[in-house]
Amino acid sequence: MLDVRQLHVYFGRGAARNHAVRGISFSVSRGGCFGLVGESGSGKSTVLKAICGLAPNWHGSLHLAQTALTQKRGLDFCRRVQMVFQDPYGSLHPRHTIDQILAEPLRIHRFDDIKTRIIRALEEVGLDLTFRFRYPHQLSGGQRQRVAVARALVTNPEVVLLDEPTSALDVSVQAEVLNLLARLRRERNLTYVLVSHDLSVVAHMCDRLAVMQHGRIVESLDIDKLHNQRPSHPYTRQLLLASRGYDRKTIDAFKDFD
Repeated sequence: MLDVRQLHVYFGRGAARNHAVRGISFSVSRGGCFGLVGESGSGKSTVLKAICGLAPNWHGSLHLAQTALTQKRGLDFCRRVQMVFQDPYGSLHPRHTIDQILAEPLRIHRFDDIKTRIIRALEEVGLDLTFRFRYPHQLSGGQRQRVAVARALVTNPEVVLLDEPTSALDVSVQAEVLNLLARLRRERNLTYVLVSHDLSVVAHMCDRLAVMQHGRIVESLDIDKLHNQRPSHPYTRQLLLASRGYDRKTIDAFKDFD
């Protein structure tokens, strides 16, 4: 469904140019969930932005269902590929009601029966009709992220890009949102690319993953290897140790792998 080959992404120009993503490759089958993990600044979110067209300064090969993507993306691509952003407090327009937020993509893509589709979208993410005319500041963080998921799904996309979808939420709410995303993926046969620094989130959601550091993929592995804690790269092993919790002696032994 999605094929990425030798993707490079840059920010800035001249001497100030930052080579943020350095020749990464991966593919995701239809209905699959692929994870990108790594520390902050490793280039994970930049990969998603390049795929969805928000980081135009890239080169390499991007294919959606065997169709090559260029820097310019049309409305059909925007309907088929949607993104859920990390911050549910910043990704929703503060002066728009939930009804307006969900209606906007439907109007852009000229869908009929807008009211019916909005009601169905709210029901799918577990929000009743009392939320329809509320504003984002009247919702909790988990409810806002459910609205963000509903907005991403309201155009019936095939691919959903998830940028740390639970990192801004309380631990008690994270599981609810992750279970919601897993259920919607099964029901709609959606294809996910999930970015996270949390290995437990990736292990819960994904079939395969790639570990990124300094803009490169240092290791690709399936979930069985992650569960059995059998990664081959020392940086991945270090991430697994860090995921177990804070330990001063362990942290002091960590290395920076160039």
